[in-house]
Amino acid sequence: MLKFNVLGPLEIRVDNEKSSIPRGPKVRQLLSLMVLRAGSVVPHRILVDELWGKNPPKTALSTVRTHVYHLRKILAQETDRVAGAHLIDTWSAGYVLRAVPEQVDAETFLRLARKGESLLHAGDVCEASRVLSRALELWSGGVLTDVTCGPVLMQHVQHLQEMHMRVLQQRIEADMRLGRHGGLAAELRSLVVRHPLNEWLHGQLITALYLSGRRGDALHAYQELRGILQEELGLDPSRAVQQIQQVILSGGDESMLRHPHNWRWGAAVGQLPNAS
Repeated sequence: MLKFNVLGPLEIRVDNEKSSIPRGPKVRQLLSLMVLRAGSVVPHRILVDELWGKNPPKTALSTVRTHVYHLRKILAQETDRVAGAHLIDTWSAGYVLRAVPEQVDAETFLRLARKGESLLHAGDVCEASRVLSRALELWSGGVLTDVTCGPVLMQHVQHLQEMHMRVLQQRIEADMRLGRHGGLAAELRSLVVRHPLNEWLHGQLITALYLSGRRGDALHAYQELRGILQEELGLDPSRAVQQIQQVILSGGDESMLRHPHNWRWGAAVGQLPNAS
């Protein structure tokens, strides 16, 4: 089966074997955009905007046709010649890559993300954790790490990166609700280093440390967050994180800490609404 991977370096795989991909940067851009819009016509103007932005050359359309010609040849070489030659259809308005969602890793990721979120909301926390973990396992790095992205591709990249963070947060929430605090603490330590302004992650680290019996480490993690926010933004931690600290300091009811969804954390990366 022919598959296209974009959740990491751009890859074409045939029967799970890695195949050659085009070397030219603009051909790779064109292929990447068509993969991310597989099954839909990508208009000429969108391709031109992606490849050249606001100042395309007069030969832009003819150059796009040349890139598509070379791309068809590559796909034909890497797959069955007849099938490969017809993977890209020409329409009056543009081109379409004849691929179904199961052939694109990004589409599989989004399908699993929707399923995992539904399971989490339905209370099937264990299955939600499993499905969300499967979605995250599809990633082998940032989106299209070896492709130069123009303005159109960048929108797709940013959307997928935001979805990755959303799925990661939902999987962490599921694992917190399952009581996997000890194992989460180490993972969250690494995540807050990579995302120092994401208060949600810091809040979960503080909570995981406390519920693992590490009260001192939890309070130290709160002070680290406070220092980062003061230095970078001139702000104090959000009310939600301050309430976590108060529960830890007072030894109050831990039930809220054991169920992150009760704090009404926001999905936005790096910023949380106040808990009610």
